[in-house]
Amino acid sequence: MITVETVAPAPPRRSRFRALRRANLIVGAIIILSLVAVAILSLFWTPVPPAKLQIIHKLQPPFGFGLLGTDQLGHDVLSMLMVGCWNSLSISVSAVAIGGTIGTVIGIAAAAQRGLFESLVMRTCDVIFALPPILSAMILGAFLGTGRFTAITAIATFMVPVFARVALSSALQAWSRDYVLAARALGNTHLSITMRHVLPNIMGVIIVQASIQLGLAILTEAGLSFLGLGVPPPAPTWGRMLAEAQTYLGQAPWLAILPGLAIALCVLGFNLLGDGLRDLLDPRAARR
Repeated sequence: MITVETVAPAPPRRSRFRALRRANLIVGAIIILSLVAVAILSLFWTPVPPAKLQIIHKLQPPFGFGLLGTDQLGHDVLSMLMVGCWNSLSISVSAVAIGGTIGTVIGIAAAAQRGLFESLVMRTCDVIFALPPILSAMILGAFLGTGRFTAITAIATFMVPVFARVALSSALQAWSRDYVLAARALGNTHLSITMRHVLPNIMGVIIVQASIQLGLAILTEAGLSFLGLGVPPPAPTWGRMLAEAQTYLGQAPWLAILPGLAIALCVLGFNLLGDGLRDLLDPRAARR
């Protein structure tokens, strides 16, 4: 008697891709939620006050004095990383929220008006793109002084054209849909159509763009702090920790490695989260 052994078919490639995208969303959400929890916890508790000087215990390695050691002045590195997490996230989220809101409003308004206003918006975006956020912060710092407000303003200014272009492109596609054409035929105003039909249908794209831009905002904030244009001392930031660690790379490499890993982990989390949200909120991506 001949027996035929059946072999289960391999899972289709589309299913494997969907599982990977779902894993990106879960891993990214776990990383970001963990960092947010650390940032909030730092407002109420840190192992040691981050500004406390312990000169006698300076440059102690991880597990030598404290969980992650101390810096050149005896500051507890873990406490500084926790407070730096709050500073980096609060500045980045504020900047993306402000720039995203302004850019989205400009983009959907340009899609509704078209013509000269649309061209003016696009040309203005091109001009802003020509000025990197670091250079913008240096210019603003000359007038406003360094600090949290300058960092948020510089990053938000760079975010406005990004969201304006994304919102404009998505809104133009929405304006060509049948339901929008029907609403126009019924005599609805541009404002009514935009608020009731266009904006709700592009919010998924805006949310995904915001999550991706948060990773860029974290890097930009770290760069500003590295150059001394971010939150002023003694408040710790990841970028300034990197800048101060340059002198001690040979003697205490952990002072540069730990904040660098924190920045990389935060950017990775936002990128994974954005990738997962894109596939969750975009039906076209889900079908691919």
